[in-house]
Order: sequence, then C-alpha cells, then structure tokens
Amino acid sequence: MRSFRSRNPVPIGIVSLLVIGLVLVAAVNSDDLPVIGGGTTYSAEFREAAGIQADDEVRIAGIKVGSVSDVELDGDRVVVSFKVKDAWVGDRSRADIKIKTLLGQKYLSLDPDGDAVLDPGTRIPLERTSAPYDVLEAFRGLADTVNEVDTVQLAKSFEVIAETFADTPEEVGAALSGLRSLSETISSRDRELARLLANTRQVSQTLADRDAELVRLLTDGNLLLTEINNRRNAISTLLSGTRALAKELQGLVADNSEQLGPVLESLDQLTAMLQRNQEALGEGIRKFAPFVRQFNNAIGNGRWFDNYICGLLPPAIGAINQPGCLGRPS
Repeated sequence: MRSFRSRNPVPIGIVSLLVIGLVLVAAVNSDDLPVIGGGTTYSAEFREAAGIQADDEVRIAGIKVGSVSDVELDGDRVVVSFKVKDAWVGDRSRADIKIKTLLGQKYLSLDPDGDAVLDPGTRIPLERTSAPYDVLEAFRGLADTVNEVDTVQLAKSFEVIAETFADTPEEVGAALSGLRSLSETISSRDRELARLLANTRQVSQTLADRDAELVRLLTDGNLLLTEINNRRNAISTLLSGTRALAKELQGLVADNSEQLGPVLESLDQLTAMLQRNQEALGEGIRKFAPFVRQFNNAIGNGRWFDNYICGLLPPAIGAINQPGCLGRPS
C-alpha cells in the first residue's frame, strides 16, 4: 500500500475538506440528528403567542420531555414548533400554553391522546390548543393607552356634558357633578398617573428580565427551608434525649440523696478549710521550691545521695530528734 506522501494531495485535500464540512454541518444541526438529536419535531397552531419563546420547556404531566424550537406567524395564527424526546404523542393530542412562574415565564403543556402516533407533518389544530392571558402585556398596553389619552380634551368633554344636563333633575345633576369632579381629578393627576403607569411598566419589564434569577432565588429558598426542616427534626431529637437524660439524673440524685449528702457536706468542709489556709498553703509551696531544686542537685551526682531534712519532725518528741534542727547534742 502506498503512503499518503506518494499519493496525489489534491484528492486527499478535497476529501478532507468535505469531511470537515460534514462534521460542521452535523454539529450545527445536532438537534435534528435521529440518535443524538433533541427528539421528534411537532407543531401546533395558536391564536396568539402569549409570550412563549424558543427554548421554553415542553411538559407532559408536569415532566419535561422537550423544548420549543421556533415561534412564527402564519397568517392569522401562530405556529409553535417543538421537539419531544422519549415520549408518545397521539394524533388527538392537545397543546396548551401555560404559566410557569408568577413573573410570566411560559411552558408548553401536552396532553397526549389518540389511537395512533401523531404525524410530525400534521399540526395540532386551533380546536385543541389554548393560550393564557398575559398580565404583563396587559400592563404594558395599559400604560401605552393611557399615555395616548388626551386628558385635557377628556376633561372638557365631561364639562360639556355636565353643562348640557345642568337643568335636569337633582339626582342627574348630582351624578354629573360627581362626573365633572372625577374628570377634574383625572386631569389634575395626569402626570402622577402617567408616572405611576410608567413605573409599573418598568417594574414588570425588570421582573420579566430577572425571571431566571428570581426563580433560582426561590429554588434556593426552598432548599434552605427543606434543610431547616431536616435540622428541626434533629434538634427535636436532641431535646427529647436531653429531657430523658435530665429525668434519669433527677432519679439518680433522688435514689442516692442519702449517700450524696454526707459527701457534699465533707467536700464543703474541705473547701472551707482550704480557703482558710490559702495563704499558708501558698507560702509552703513557695518555700518548697528551693528544697526541690537542692534535692535535684543532690541526686544528680550518682546512684547514692545523702540528705538532711530539717523540720520534718518537731523537736524533742521523746528520744527522737531532741536537738531539733540545730544539730546540737542534748
């Protein structure tokens, strides 16, 4: 077999470029590959997108089975394409866009039904889909609508209505007077209302942008509460054991009160005596130190040593130590 060096490099280069190109194409479209891909692609029709986006979860019975791959407009309806892996989807399945978090994040919920497998080329029709009402979009729309209202013109319209019905009965006049006061209040508070709605829109947008962080914070808080609950059981067990130990000690003291009484009384007398002789004991320990030092020097010279202890016995006890510490003959 000839080596690569002896072969024509042009075909080898072309084949290498083709292989590299195929690898790149496979890497870019890895989700569409049959074995390692993200699953089978289905689609469903909705009357509105309701805030669902690509990469949102697809769930069956609350379990994630895939993700949304694309959201596009097709005439008067929205087509949501999604991938499902390792799950059965029937030909009468239902798809619903539901709210995942209070901050407006959505997910696609599937209710698989039918006798046969759903054809990937067949869309789930509008009759078997639904979308929720988006509160954040409503706040944004309200802010835009209020900003476009001509409050001055609205106040003038209310004034004209009030003047027109000025000669009507008293009940109608009172109602129109209240309506006029309402219009004046709305006109005078126009800037405050606009600022309030603008701030509401900004807050809703901030919450929507920080959705992932807030979800993570709530998840960590749930883990913290779970750990505290586990620690509560351990603390409860510790307290129960401490209570049982206290009861056992109480019984032990009650059973041995007669023996413990004299012991404690003797111990009290001993401590009282030590306290009375505290200065004498301290002085004795201080004077004992030179003796210990000289004694160590004496025994460090060999196997034998001689030592003279003065004051070990009181002088003149019978025939023992009659001279005392002076060493004079009697």
